[in-house]
Amino acid sequence: MEINILKLNVIADSFLNRNDAEKIRGYLGNLFWDNPYAHQHNKDGSLIYKYPCVQYKVIDGVCFLIGFNEGLEVVKKTFHDLKEINLDGRWQEILSKGLESYTTYFSVTLEQMHYSFLTPWLALNEKNYEKYQKLGTWAKKKELLESILIGNIISMSKSLGYTVPEPIKADIKNMKEVQTKLKATPMLGFLGTFSVNFEIPDYWGIGKSVSRGFGTVVKEKCK
Repeated sequence: MEINILKLNVIADSFLNRNDAEKIRGYLGNLFWDNPYAHQHNKDGSLIYKYPCVQYKVIDGVCFLIGFNEGLEVVKKTFHDLKEINLDGRWQEILSKGLESYTTYFSVTLEQMHYSFLTPWLALNEKNYEKYQKLGTWAKKKELLESILIGNIISMSKSLGYTVPEPIKADIKNMKEVQTKLKATPMLGFLGTFSVNFEIPDYWGIGKSVSRGFGTVVKEKCK
């Protein structure tokens, strides 16, 4: 399926940390509270249980907003209106903004596509965290992570209304555990590379809390 995407990069007057993505999401979510897709909540405060169409990320000190479908308007408003941002009481002036519009694809592919995680992938929930820790060998842990990765992509597909026409095959190439935090809670994340017979748009997130910048993937450049 074709996806129209807006990618906005925002450079503030100080270097941003990866954890600032959550603060940026909170600030812009409040700023654009009338648009539920800016913060993934309905008017009654309940969560919107679908793949986030606005995702906030900090990569190499730069803030990125990725928007598609209902999220396009949030990215446009941010581009036109944002002049400063408040990160937990720290006001940051916006030095520059760049907006890119393009069309890409989300679908099964004939060949394996190769990806890297730019930000930690939160693959494990409480249940499969315990299962993961009890597995003795990396081969068994790898098999579990591959099944979770496939499940993440299937969940994304259902949310976007895309019917997966054939089995998804994932192969984790290199993966390392990293310690990270979500809402100040310590979490186990993963960084590394994988291949899958699926086209995932660059800078989209996989797994938990992708709207806060986790699990961001890009295609690996051919060598």
